[in-house]
Amino acid sequence: MKERILVTGAGGFIGHHMVKYLKEKGYYVRGADIKKPEYEKTHADEFLLLDLREKTNADIATQGINHVYNFAANMGGIGFIETVHAEVMHDNVLINTHMLDRAYRNGVKRYFYSSSACIYPRYKQQETINMGLRESDAYPADPDNEYGWEKLYTERLCQAYYQDHKFETRIARFHNIYGPLGSWQGGREKSPAAMCRKIAMAKKNDTIEVWGDGEQGRSYCFVRDCIEGVYRLMMSDIRVPINIGSDRLVTINQLIDIISKFENKTIHRKYDKTKPQGVRGRNSDNTLINELLQWEPSITLEEGLKETYYWIKSEIEKNNYLEAEHQNSTEPVAARCSNL
Repeated sequence: MKERILVTGAGGFIGHHMVKYLKEKGYYVRGADIKKPEYEKTHADEFLLLDLREKTNADIATQGINHVYNFAANMGGIGFIETVHAEVMHDNVLINTHMLDRAYRNGVKRYFYSSSACIYPRYKQQETINMGLRESDAYPADPDNEYGWEKLYTERLCQAYYQDHKFETRIARFHNIYGPLGSWQGGREKSPAAMCRKIAMAKKNDTIEVWGDGEQGRSYCFVRDCIEGVYRLMMSDIRVPINIGSDRLVTINQLIDIISKFENKTIHRKYDKTKPQGVRGRNSDNTLINELLQWEPSITLEEGLKETYYWIKSEIEKNNYLEAEHQNSTEPVAARCSNL
């Protein structure tokens, strides 16, 4: 009999993909989140609408569960995490503290925590060309924002539960996970989704706004590759934090070039250096995960961006259609019937 699994953050981007992946493997999956998935129906066997900042709700979510995948977090792209500090730290510390404690006390056998490359020190990320951040680079600690400090604290909390209680925890440091069914507008979207949206909405020879000078370096990992890496890590005996990401570094300008080619658009850029930009260069060193789990991304950046781009384009077209329908439905009857 396979384990009963809880996926928190199951209404969000990575959590929703994780639910689908686990169901395809035949697990019984309970999803929990403060909201249901936005873009398609959940595949979970049961879905609990719970605010996991409350200890009682964390207790309810973890009862009768063997494994927990904890993706629940208040987070977003660089524009969000660099401007919303206290709320992010407050909410996420509560979620993670309660989830760890209740999972341990309710007899959960194994617990996954989704950390972030934001835990890595600013002094390691001051140049565009970053050869890759190794797991050991985390200390001396100097995360580049409060979101990173909260993630690093929770990594230590997970390891403390193993040290004190032998509670099996697994930790992955995500490097810019992207793909379809994630936020693409509203301020919480990350750079691949933001650029896909801007370019999909642009005409040929249009100009889009780019935060910074476009030379910030990043690596991007497609969501299905990420999910496979998470599952392998969860099934392993690796108790130390491990990178899950791509080790292919590109600049934001190069990202725009790749996306622009999907519909042969010439895109001009207007740079705004007053907007949040994050660290200058961030890249994943995949040596450890390759050696220990034989994992590396299988989907190229071009393939993943193309799938993401056309999904976002379809969402834009759907929204435009719904807005047009709404406008038509609210017009006076005479105006709506003027073509009869």
